[in-house]
Amino acid sequence: MVNIDELNDRYSLGGVVKFAELHDKLVYLTVANQYADAQICLYGAHVMSFIPHHSEEILWMSPKSSFQIGQPIRGGIPVCFPWFGPHKSDPAKPQHGFGRLMYWELTETSVKPNGETFVGFKLSSSDETKAYWPHDFCAELTVIVGETLEVSLKVTNQSAEPLEYTCALHSYYNISAIENITISGLQGAPYHSQLELGEFIQETPKIEIRKAETRHYHNTKATCMIEDTQLKRNIRVEKAGSKITTVWNPGKEASAAISDMPDDAYLHFVCVEAVNAFDDVIKLAPGESHTTSALIGLEL
Repeated sequence: MVNIDELNDRYSLGGVVKFAELHDKLVYLTVANQYADAQICLYGAHVMSFIPHHSEEILWMSPKSSFQIGQPIRGGIPVCFPWFGPHKSDPAKPQHGFGRLMYWELTETSVKPNGETFVGFKLSSSDETKAYWPHDFCAELTVIVGETLEVSLKVTNQSAEPLEYTCALHSYYNISAIENITISGLQGAPYHSQLELGEFIQETPKIEIRKAETRHYHNTKATCMIEDTQLKRNIRVEKAGSKITTVWNPGKEASAAISDMPDDAYLHFVCVEAVNAFDDVIKLAPGESHTTSALIGLEL
């Protein structure tokens, strides 16, 4: 049981970090510093909001998200772990793993010398996780809130045998309208699409979303830019520790079929994700670690 009074006693930071409850008593924390405001739910270690001062919301959250134990939160930055997409051998196991369906332990809140806010979480192997995945591990998620938002997932193999996992920082970005945006940074990258047969190369400098898209770009560490002509801003998406970038928008039909998303949701967000999957599966020897990071901000 997560106790808000205990969290406030131990981890609140003046007016910078506070704790509150969402629907169904999901506990989340708020950050308000000199650079930005943010919200992070302890359930899933899920970043729900990032608003730099003098800007609108960077992340998109579904107004129909259930916010219930046992259901993933829709929008923001879900942590997909220890598999991305469906489980490769058991479709009954949860889509995108169990990391987004469990409370993570809050381990640290602090103020960095430059005024940024640091928040640390941990999810360790347990009887609950071993019902889904047999390995001993420690997953640590760190969030740094400043002029930019930095989210990092570090996974350590604490077992005596090698392990493999896939993951993603499944970021949903708030946009004025899908027809107003382009995504640059992936020209020349090979990709495969879950919606079209074949292998492709990104020929044009900018991606336009005019229909449902699920594109997985391979062997790329490139920074992407989401250019929004209506909001007159560019969202810069950097990453590290990932060679796959996924670009996703469900389109009209799929958006209407997703129960925790409004029918017209596809018009208002795009996902540009730092992913480890496909030909970038992470393999850890005993004691080894790997970190996947995303750095999100506005290009001024």
